Amino acid sequence: MMDWTLAFTVLGLLIGMATVTWLISVIKKDVSIVDSVWSLFIFSALLLLWFADDTARGPRAFPALVLVGIWAIRLSLHLTVRNWGHPEDRRYQTIRQHYEPMFWLKSLGIIFIFQAVLAFIIALPILPVMLSKGPLNPLDVIGMGFFVIGLLFETIADYQLMRFKSHHPGGGVLNQGLWRYSRHPNYFGEALLWWGFWIMALAAGAPYWMILSPALMTWLLVKFSGVPLLESDLKARRPDYLAYIESTSSFIPRRPRQKL
Repeated sequence: MMDWTLAFTVLGLLIGMATVTWLISVIKKDVSIVDSVWSLFIFSALLLLWFADDTARGPRAFPALVLVGIWAIRLSLHLTVRNWGHPEDRRYQTIRQHYEPMFWLKSLGIIFIFQAVLAFIIALPILPVMLSKGPLNPLDVIGMGFFVIGLLFETIADYQLMRFKSHHPGGGVLNQGLWRYSRHPNYFGEALLWWGFWIMALAAGAPYWMILSPALMTWLLVKFSGVPLLESDLKARRPDYLAYIESTSSFIPRRPRQKL
């Protein structure tokens, strides 16, 4: 049975955090900070459930807290370090130009509250995982395995890209390591770990409609704010990227296509 009162309490928390982040972005004149905070939205939802009722903590609560905490803090730190000292991300500059005048006000809804609602939908499987009293079962092990593999995939891919950029400050196309098999292995890892969390939610007795959570995350990465926006920018700035597209999978890792 879904506890909608608790669910909407989580939504209120996320909207509150998004509003505070928006106020900071207005001062900084940079909405890119939402990327650094987004994973913390989801971790905060989990912390709220952890502290809401300590008698309700089941056997899945602590593993979930640890896994999501590692993911959220690592991703937040990575994006903060990556963006530190740089101007607003090109994607957000384009959005800013499109929604002027008064983008600073419009951004509250179209960037920050929108991100909070997305985080809420993606975080929904956290509720049954945190509140379930049932014992761990094989599905939990499978779900945690998917989560850990996705986290490792994302972390290694981010490290390889950061290292490549430090050695190639003038640009270029990374096509080695995990990037040899996927043009966006970090996005693939991100999607995989949320499918793993959904499997844990199934093990906790979550309704099947919660598949919307990992499905939405995957769609966002592949069709909306991930691959399309990033690649439209890369194709415009890096001519060699077109050849990389022809040989390399956009998302799911596989062997590169051989040139004819």
